[in-house]
Amino acid sequence: QVQLVESGGGLVQPGGSLRLSCAASGTIFSINTKGWYRQAPGKERELVATITSGSSTNYADSVKDRFTISRDNAKNTVYLQMNSLKPEDTAVYYCSHFDHVHNTVYWGKGTLVTVSS
Repeated sequence: QVQLVESGGGLVQPGGSLRLSCAASGTIFSINTKGWYRQAPGKERELVATITSGSSTNYADSVKDRFTISRDNAKNTVYLQMNSLKPEDTAVYYCSHFDHVHNTVYWGKGTLVTVSS
């Protein structure tokens, strides 16, 4: 089992920045893919970004060049640096951890990001 706890959400003005963190604990195998997803009101959950254990990254087109995903394996933590935020980035952001050994994905409870003036 892997437990994920997100932090760093909040209210920010358009054009501002936020940094989300997600700390993992439990039984963690070295081969894993971490990610961030988001769900806006009335919409389905969508991919924001992922990062493999080898630090290969993938981004949704809507956040490329504005968001950066990174990870600290020693701390079992994944980060999402969000710059140039737009009102359409408002959503609950969820951290994910995919265990390739057991083909299992774990989710955090989410953190709310609100972009508004």
